[in-house]
Amino acid sequence: MKLRDLSILEQASLLSGASEWDSRGIKHAGIPSFVMSDGPHGVRRQLGSGDHLGIGQSKPATCFPTASALANSWDPRLAEEMGKALGEEAKDLGVNVLLGPGLNIKRNPLCGRNFEYYSEDPIVSGKMASGLIAGIQTNGISACPKHFAINSQELRRQASNSVVDERTMREIYLTAFEIAVRQAHPWSIMTSYNKVNGVYAHENRHLLQEILRDEWGFDGLVISDWGGSNSAVEAVKAGGSLEMPSPGYTSTKEIMDAVANDDLSPSDVARRAAEVAEVAVRTHISGVPREALLKQKTIDEHHGLARRIAQSCMVLLKNRMWDDHPTLPLQPKCRVALIGDMASNPRFQGAGSSKVNATRKENLVEEFTYASDISVSGYEQGYERNGKVNKDLADDAMALAASDETDVIVVALGLDERSESEGLDRDHMRLAKVQNDLVRNLRRVRKPLVIVLIAGSPVELPWIDDVDALLYIGLAGQAGASAAVKVMTGDVNPSGHLAESWPISYADCPSSQWYPSAGSDAVYREGPFVGYRYYSTANVPVRFPFGFGLTYAQFSYSDLRTDDSGISFTIRNDSDIAGQTVAQFYVRGPAGGVLRPDRELKAFSKVSIGAHESADIRIDFDAYTFRHFDVETGSWRIESGQWTLMVGQDCEHIELRAEYSVAGDMQKKPADPELGSYLHGDVKKANDAQLDALFGFPVSRPKKTGVFTANDPIISWQFSQGLIARAVARLLLRNERRSREKTGSADLNALFVLNMPPRAMCKMTNGLINAAMVDSVVEIANGHLWHGIGSFLSEYLKNRRIGRRIAKELHHE
Repeated sequence: MKLRDLSILEQASLLSGASEWDSRGIKHAGIPSFVMSDGPHGVRRQLGSGDHLGIGQSKPATCFPTASALANSWDPRLAEEMGKALGEEAKDLGVNVLLGPGLNIKRNPLCGRNFEYYSEDPIVSGKMASGLIAGIQTNGISACPKHFAINSQELRRQASNSVVDERTMREIYLTAFEIAVRQAHPWSIMTSYNKVNGVYAHENRHLLQEILRDEWGFDGLVISDWGGSNSAVEAVKAGGSLEMPSPGYTSTKEIMDAVANDDLSPSDVARRAAEVAEVAVRTHISGVPREALLKQKTIDEHHGLARRIAQSCMVLLKNRMWDDHPTLPLQPKCRVALIGDMASNPRFQGAGSSKVNATRKENLVEEFTYASDISVSGYEQGYERNGKVNKDLADDAMALAASDETDVIVVALGLDERSESEGLDRDHMRLAKVQNDLVRNLRRVRKPLVIVLIAGSPVELPWIDDVDALLYIGLAGQAGASAAVKVMTGDVNPSGHLAESWPISYADCPSSQWYPSAGSDAVYREGPFVGYRYYSTANVPVRFPFGFGLTYAQFSYSDLRTDDSGISFTIRNDSDIAGQTVAQFYVRGPAGGVLRPDRELKAFSKVSIGAHESADIRIDFDAYTFRHFDVETGSWRIESGQWTLMVGQDCEHIELRAEYSVAGDMQKKPADPELGSYLHGDVKKANDAQLDALFGFPVSRPKKTGVFTANDPIISWQFSQGLIARAVARLLLRNERRSREKTGSADLNALFVLNMPPRAMCKMTNGLINAAMVDSVVEIANGHLWHGIGSFLSEYLKNRRIGRRIAKELHHE
């Protein structure tokens, strides 16, 4: 039977999930059900019915470095190797669609899911994601890049409206997705929870049809984030294919009614159903029982791969001389004191839907005992993980550090599980005070002091001048400890470079004054000045610049040559040790032209060079090198004029530069003087009139009405006129806070509900609640208790009858 022979009911039924992780299939049409699973850095194949927050138990799988760590490798080929391993494990565990990678731009360091995202730069994000996607799909498993698009905060994530000007959206927030779609051709893509300029992402025709499908040529499956669909009918019209997890048959009925009322074209339904069927058939796996586990050979091989990847991700941020030699690598025969709770109780991934049940867990204390020519003088916890003051722990750490048996002090510290999680954003950019105090006190011992920093996003470093070496390992996956030891002992030469800027303090961030938005609109007032684009343009000093990373080798750059198709240059390794470096290609647009940041990354190349050897590097221009999005014509244009081409080891340390004349398709066009402070990247001084000039129209500033709708998050009910609604919101807030204080981890269920608008109830309850019942819930929130309860019960009974009838018809009963 062909798809076109299916009834509208059957086609419509394919457009929503059957359960938490399964699609619907139609057996007599040869369309199998398929399984989706979280998988940005490991397969989270849950047991039983499962949940979408990483709370329930899942099958053991390899936990690779998170995206924030992987990006620091600047190595798309390594990402492809990781993708192949992920796809292999997905196949072995019966997963057809792996939900990842995360491609959202790191707009602000406090975003709770930054550890799941690659970079503040779209070129790095797009290239790394392309490698991972290509690797996953070599196994016949669909990658599903996410969250499309403009998702930058966890607060109100299902009810936030990302308000961004078209040019910034195209150049900063969509370019990474564009690169991934055009280069790696993913078979599916996941939309974000939020609205984009007033329209929910899963029903945003401008995003899904005009850009994703028409412009980029994507012809695959568009999946909603779990509970992220608003209107099933509008989604089908706009290009959204599959609602997850399961609205029962409520959406099926809405689609059927819309077709019957000529509000929805049958051809649109057929087109979306075909997209679901294509992935179902293309990724079909046979012979894998639901209880299947990974083979021991796979576990062993992939743990080794996870270690090799982690080694390339680690960034040496500081390495001061001590007694005429660098602090790292550690000197042979030295005796190391290991201090810090995270040295024995490792943290190597974030919390939430990406949390993997790792096949193994390493820690620094154990891994240091395996290191040759290094001995461990002892271990002390040093601090309470939850940040509480414990003088005894601090005193014991000081005693070990001062011992005659200790030559070098290695301290593991970083953010705890409460700080980086899906569902909530960080409150600040600081480490726990007890950790900062410990480092300051250890400095008094006057021995080499090495910090191993564990975090998925930048932190403030008030003690940076007091330490001798700083190794940032990020969230490095299950083999991160052995990888870190190999780097510190010199078995591996560090080669990681930061994929995001590290500000000196949070106040320095371009969006610090308006992030996260507690209101309905998250206005991207900083425009294109995100990360290094802001710091370099506005001349704001940073702790570490974008692209920064030290190695045990030294490299010199020379002989920059340009031609009509690209640039060439030479890199020499001037040291006695082989190493890797990342050559970064930046451009600066013509002076007096359209509004631009001072410099923008356009390409990069990670190269391995032997001791005292040289390598000739070639970087070709491509479609992204000189373009900007012209809002007036709605197209990509290239401005004619003198461009500056720059090659550096990071965005601040430019080694080579050349002027290059570009013959574009438009003459140099001066920026609008009404942009005011934006002309110099000084976004914090931009007033509302200048913001309107950036957008090209007045940016609305909504006022609170005091009346709740189905799209207002439940957290806003704490201000409700209705006693019950107010009590529900405040109870959830209180319980979530107590849970964090007691367990040290976020209550993800409570956070999900707090940030969830009531309309998501009919997408998450397998048809138990429909849209009419949601309206009744909203009535209760607005203080109409008895009328709301009455209508809810009436609609509940009606909904049950309709659901049973549709199920019988669909199953031909």
